[in-house]
Amino acid sequence: MTSRAHAATARPSSEGRAVARTQTLLEGENGIGTVRRTTLPGGLRVVTETLPSVRSATFGIWAHVGSRDETPALNGATHYLEHLLFKGTRRRSALDISSAIDAVGGEMNAFTAKEYTCYYARVLDTDLPLAIDVVCDMLTGSLIDAADVEAERGVVLEEIAMTEDDPGDCVHDLFAHTMLGDTPLGRPVLGTVDTVNGLGRDQIARFYKKHYDPTHLVVAAAGNVDHAAVVRQVRKAFDKAGALSRTDAVPVAPRDGSRTIRAAGRVEVQGRKTEQAHVVLGMPGIARTDDRRWALGVLNTALGGGMSSRLFQEVREKRGLAYSVYSYTSSFADCGLFGVYAGCRPSQAADVLKICRDELVHVAEHGLTDEELRRAVGQLRGSTVLGLEDTGALMNRIGKSELCWGDQMSVDDMLARMAAVTPDEVREVARDVLGQRPSLSVIGPLKDKQAARLREAVA
Repeated sequence: MTSRAHAATARPSSEGRAVARTQTLLEGENGIGTVRRTTLPGGLRVVTETLPSVRSATFGIWAHVGSRDETPALNGATHYLEHLLFKGTRRRSALDISSAIDAVGGEMNAFTAKEYTCYYARVLDTDLPLAIDVVCDMLTGSLIDAADVEAERGVVLEEIAMTEDDPGDCVHDLFAHTMLGDTPLGRPVLGTVDTVNGLGRDQIARFYKKHYDPTHLVVAAAGNVDHAAVVRQVRKAFDKAGALSRTDAVPVAPRDGSRTIRAAGRVEVQGRKTEQAHVVLGMPGIARTDDRRWALGVLNTALGGGMSSRLFQEVREKRGLAYSVYSYTSSFADCGLFGVYAGCRPSQAADVLKICRDELVHVAEHGLTDEELRRAVGQLRGSTVLGLEDTGALMNRIGKSELCWGDQMSVDDMLARMAAVTPDEVREVARDVLGQRPSLSVIGPLKDKQAARLREAVA
């Protein structure tokens, strides 16, 4: 399979004006795994991946908007809006939307992140036209009714409360704030009780109009789909709402920027009556477009990506100090984070933190062993392929790739890039990332002396 865009066609109208442009981005064998993109005159992009051997299809619409696009007063608006798009359109009530997909045994949902939002439905291939019509109707025809805004406010506040009840989840929001401060990327995706209570119908409606223009959207479909048919159905659905009237519109470009995180040695400790202390030790990572991301992926896998990883072996297997310990990366358009999480008894938090810190320092200075590198590359390649074994994962891959990179990379090319990671590349990224002074975020019932010991660990 090749990742070259090798063909493009423009279909003229009866007046001779080009109205759509179609490219083959990845060419699969016998059409299997072929990825195509059509850009409609209103700036809407439609990408599909064809797998004739399956009986399902997943259809999604990605919006180029996330919590980083919010002002402080609008924090939580993107996620609030995600809820409201399920509440009814000019053509369908909330019950009509959910029952249409339920009636064919499908599933429908959405998620909001810091840089994008996605709405999707997974159905039998024969029911794809229905899924397209329903999801497109939600995205183009939402009423944002004042009564629905008030009713859904309680649901969003309950979701915030549910998250607050899980300190193992909250500590990652705290870590983002520790590293990024009171900035759009540092604020929680869900917003806060105060910001959600402060959002009104008019504010959300303006946010919807601004960020859900077709130029900000990517339509993605994967499974037993026909690209031309998907394009026709999507165009029909958007034309019903008059959403493609701007023939001169062009898609927005992927995000870029040059934000630098300066968070060396910051510590935030949030006292809470929990059974465990939840700890995240971390430092600035790299942006998602950074060429070092492949080496960082291998490094992250070897450090804390599985049961054979260094952190799991040192903290859990050898010493029994924690049940859950792992490392992770978060990459954005212009910056990133690298973190190590552990949940343990408060009395052992300082010991766990020291072990994690020592391992990061050691790898920053010496890199990985050849065996660790071999095992991490194998694990990363295998998990990547296994994670793409359903149409939902494939839809996510092509939709996010189009929105965030404006291009597609074949699975074979991805696997080859992982396999090509060298010990020198890992040592370089380990030195650059892990060699920085770390910051620390903690949630738990820590006494003053325990908290002081944790602060000393990153001093």
